[in-house]
Amino acid sequence: MKTQQPVNEALDVLIIGGGMITNDLILPSVYHLQRLGGVGEISVCALNSAPLRALRDNPELQEAFPGQGFQAYPACETPPEQKFPELYLERLQAARPRQAVIVAVPDTFHYETVKAALAHDQHVLCVKPLVLAYEQTLEIERLALERGLFVGVEYHKRFDRRSLLAKRQYAAGHVGEFRIGEARMIEPYYYRHSNFQNWFTCDQTDPFVYVGCHYVDLVYFITGLKPTGVSVSGVRGKFPNGNEGYLWANGRVQFENGALLSVIDGLGYPDDAAGSNDQGLLMYCEGADRSGMIQHNDQDRGVRYSYLDGIGCAGSRYNYVNPDFYRLVPWEGAGARPVGYGYESVAASIETMRRIEQACADQSPSEALEARRALIQAVDAAGILATPANSYINELVVEAARLSIVREGVWVDILYGDRPHVKIRATQ
Repeated sequence: MKTQQPVNEALDVLIIGGGMITNDLILPSVYHLQRLGGVGEISVCALNSAPLRALRDNPELQEAFPGQGFQAYPACETPPEQKFPELYLERLQAARPRQAVIVAVPDTFHYETVKAALAHDQHVLCVKPLVLAYEQTLEIERLALERGLFVGVEYHKRFDRRSLLAKRQYAAGHVGEFRIGEARMIEPYYYRHSNFQNWFTCDQTDPFVYVGCHYVDLVYFITGLKPTGVSVSGVRGKFPNGNEGYLWANGRVQFENGALLSVIDGLGYPDDAAGSNDQGLLMYCEGADRSGMIQHNDQDRGVRYSYLDGIGCAGSRYNYVNPDFYRLVPWEGAGARPVGYGYESVAASIETMRRIEQACADQSPSEALEARRALIQAVDAAGILATPANSYINELVVEAARLSIVREGVWVDILYGDRPHVKIRATQ
């Protein structure tokens, strides 16, 4: 029988998905929260054992988090060819109520996985985008609020100090009103040789949806302007296994004040180039008889190393080292600790779940439910942590983008009002 944890107890964390983002950000962040006392038992559930074995045997994680580990489902010793697509449901069934579930599976599985976690009374943090359709995010928002459960979306750029500063400066009117801009996020070529080639297919997703959504959300986060139109064109190519995907994409996003944002994305940044990717944002703004500008060069934070051969680092020997998103650094404790806005974003969501539970621990069930709802709505209104209620424009943009890219870049309008929806622009 499930029992709820007493006040101040750490939250158990179940990570569903053992791939790249779990290795590079989520698991080390949760490990550090565990040794700070905010996280209890850690479990990682994947389709098969291969990624779990890689996580367990990662020498960098072993060195940074000595003595820590996770429960693997399936067990690491299970033959990797055996697949367990329903195993995560068993782990949800076994979990205590109102713990933390992190959803880190391919985009097309977010909807069913998040819904299952909510059905088993779990708080949820989901990698972006939350879902691929607006009606789905409405459903998730409703289900979560009915049960008094927090749902966060991992738009970690909201926690970058540069983004927070830009949001404050823009709100104060110091740079003017956004009028036109461009963003780029080109991920490494080696992604094509990863598990991406099994799910990143033309019928499922594209680079604009997968990574371009970060910058659409960021412009909305900084300015408060809603997107009202989207046009996305894609360049098709073949993965090493022969599957066809959109390997490059160019999107144009129109905002409610008429401003335009161009977004280029792809899986093709040279593996031997100096940065691990290429990303940034440039926004031109207008004021009274003058213009303003916000520019973020996000892959190069001014730190550059020239490594010796054999260092084992990603990218070339001459390397842009971004210390701001996520890095492991020495600290006063054993091993190393994660720093950067990627870690801070994960930590903020887990701590929000804990805060909600602690605030309601001594209340009756009915009082606790109303208190949880009020706390969740306060997080929605604050607009820092991405939630279904304050980041829903992203699902509208994603829905419009998918409608556009398969039609060779037609403009798709986003209509708000009582029933927000997307519609192919009639004037074309």
